[in-house]
Amino acid sequence: MDPSPFLEKDLDADAEQFIVESAEEYPLNEPVDLVVHLANPADESDPQHLVLTAVHHYFNERAVQARLAFRRLMRQGQWSLLIGAVFLAVCFTAAEVLDTIQPANRWLLLLREGLIIAGWVAMWRPMEIYLYDWWPLRRKLKLMRKLAHMPIKVLLPKAPPAPPSPPGMSQPTVQPIQEKP
Repeated sequence: MDPSPFLEKDLDADAEQFIVESAEEYPLNEPVDLVVHLANPADESDPQHLVLTAVHHYFNERAVQARLAFRRLMRQGQWSLLIGAVFLAVCFTAAEVLDTIQPANRWLLLLREGLIIAGWVAMWRPMEIYLYDWWPLRRKLKLMRKLAHMPIKVLLPKAPPAPPSPPGMSQPTVQPIQEKP
């Protein structure tokens, strides 16, 4: 993670990828925790709060972006459906008109069938959006919301043990101060 994770900064790309890929290994409804080991904590008074706030803010922003992408896709689906339906209606109407002109003409029959196929092909994109494209975006949104609220524990390095004293020297000791009566 970025050594000084202020709210305006992003997580390191490798850290984000690790967190997201690790969380994807579990079902969306199963909670996950993040444990961060800080090797060299900054001189901040509360690294737990700083890391928690930064990580939650980062994934909350990613959830907002995923929500916007989902809404854009749904809006695109609505417009695609409207355009496709109108085009399909025009193609069917033109095919019916051709059928009334000369029903036995093979060239007009070929043109009629081509119009019907073209009309249905125009419906391909709205069907693709509403049947397939929205699932991954919805899953990403749920995952980012989950990560934006996951519990985070920050582990600080343990103090190194005191070096051994040279032979003949005693270890300093600390004794409590006793109050005088």
